Amino acid sequence: MRNVYLFFILFVLYSTSFYSQNGFVLEENKEDKIRFELINNLIVFPVEINGVELSFLLDTGVSKPIIFNLVNFDESFQIKKTEKIFIRGLGDGETIEALKSKGNVFKIGNAVNLNQELYAIYNPALNFAPKLGVPIHGIVGYDFLKNFIVEVNYSKRFIKINDPKYYTFKNCKKCETFDLEFHNNKPYINGLLELKGKTIPIKLLIDSGGSDALWLFEDMEQSIAIPYANFDDFLGRGLSGSVYGKRSKVTSFSLGNYKLKNVNVAFPDSSSISYAKKYKSRNGSLAGEILKRFNVIFDYPNKKIHLKKNRFFSNSFNYNKSGITIEHDGVRLVKELQTSFKRNDDDNASRSSYRIIMSGSYEYILAPSYKIVELRPDSPAKSAGLLLGDVILYINGKHAHQYSLQEIMNLFYDDTGKNIKLLVDRNGVQLKYNFKLKSMF
Repeated sequence: MRNVYLFFILFVLYSTSFYSQNGFVLEENKEDKIRFELINNLIVFPVEINGVELSFLLDTGVSKPIIFNLVNFDESFQIKKTEKIFIRGLGDGETIEALKSKGNVFKIGNAVNLNQELYAIYNPALNFAPKLGVPIHGIVGYDFLKNFIVEVNYSKRFIKINDPKYYTFKNCKKCETFDLEFHNNKPYINGLLELKGKTIPIKLLIDSGGSDALWLFEDMEQSIAIPYANFDDFLGRGLSGSVYGKRSKVTSFSLGNYKLKNVNVAFPDSSSISYAKKYKSRNGSLAGEILKRFNVIFDYPNKKIHLKKNRFFSNSFNYNKSGITIEHDGVRLVKELQTSFKRNDDDNASRSSYRIIMSGSYEYILAPSYKIVELRPDSPAKSAGLLLGDVILYINGKHAHQYSLQEIMNLFYDDTGKNIKLLVDRNGVQLKYNFKLKSMF
């Protein structure tokens, strides 16, 4: 399976040190296993809030749970004891209004918290479902992880929740254990970066809510500088707006004895990360494209993380070679031919011979619509004439709605030189475009 990156970033939210009076506890069981979907390197799993099941991302970069786009929720969903606050995150925009809510009942598998605090955001622009192609209602991190030893098996797609009182860590010769450092309830890990011939020690936020590999903050004193081979790109959407910056590669990145080579890296513009850089010791983030290469055990109670490389470890790090970023943009009406087959036996022929009669009729279906929302300058797609807002109808002769959003992005990460044919709708006019995927280096 090709490596895929999602060009958005879930923001880093401020927090104060706190501990819930009750916290999460496991009902009846000493452990529990939850299946999840891995979409663009992000963990999507069910979370029940006040009796309503929702889809959340597991995001180690946040402390309190956050609910997005609350204005579109069903009336059956209610949050409790609210007060208005203003928060800020990644992006070059302003602060955003939110509700701080207390006394909510959270259920994750058999883990329950009867008094959970959360933040709820009404802004409809903060809706990550179009970027992933599946409903996403919120994110949860520290408040859940702090109570348990949580195993995240990226290769088999499950999360296992363990009660620390009963958990015994099994000896694993192929595993490595690292210390975690916490700042504002967010986990940090130390690694080594090989960049421009230098080996540089760095401290990174562990951010399972980001789909890139590495983010680095420029720091000339530590020799963390953008490599000569780079390109401008849209890096994602944060709480306070869009994030742009440079994309490049570093020679290697190491965690203990684990060494990854030719690793993708993004250098966000300084205006977008002013808040994130308030923690002076932080050099950037380690996100999903690296995390998914390990099966991970988060041991927050003991400030440890255990890593074991999995089947994704040796996958190459690829970039989007088309320059197109697409989103799910509602639905469109599609006319499809429906066929049926009928066997018509010939009485004068042998029993083994017959005729097949095919009949067909058309029907209209509502199908996913995929729209171009970002177009990298000087990219193959841009040079071919594609524009922002174009709706993709066909890809290489196949209906676009027959692909998932992730499958389409897979095509754009394919081998250099591969031909891409698109039929798009532009303001009611159908247009054909053809381009070849191009390496940025």
